[in-house]
Amino acid sequence: MKINPIVAQMRERCPAFAGRVAGGIDWDAVVESAKLDLPAAYVIASADAAEPSRAQNAVLQDITDQFSVVVVLEPKDERGQEANDLLHEVRAELWRALVGWKPSPEYTPAEYVKGALLHISRARVVYQFNFVAQFQLGRNRPGDPAETWHELELDGLPPFTGANINMDCIDPADPNLHLGGPDGRIEARFTGDVTP
Repeated sequence: MKINPIVAQMRERCPAFAGRVAGGIDWDAVVESAKLDLPAAYVIASADAAEPSRAQNAVLQDITDQFSVVVVLEPKDERGQEANDLLHEVRAELWRALVGWKPSPEYTPAEYVKGALLHISRARVVYQFNFVAQFQLGRNRPGDPAETWHELELDGLPPFTGANINMDCIDPADPNLHLGGPDGRIEARFTGDVTP
């Protein structure tokens, strides 16, 4: 999942951060360069999971992408009591900005999964909110580009233009053969032409 659209959505829809929203590949990489004034938020593409294919002759899998919004606040007291109330308000802002919003057209609307405290100290409170959205791996419409090896391989085949059919009928069977069934003689020929 691309995180830039999520960052842009949050910058526009989450006034608590006043535009202080950035992205990263994981929290360890972000924490080393987290220089934004507080409160701030960091968007991280945190995981994905795939369901088994729904088709027998192709690959059609539902993929669930998870992204995390890591919120960093400055505590006003050592216990984090005020920070907890602020987190409640921030969570409501994140829900209004992200729940039901599609990160891109192929995704289902984002859903909230859970939140968890990552760190608290005198300097900062770090809380992570997790969201998910799904998409289908495997072509949705015939004109879409290939998404799997199988689709790419099928796209490389010449177009189907028709078929020539030679039919060897079971009856009448050749009386000179001892076994029943087709005798190797073509009794009927026809052509199927495909024209759009």
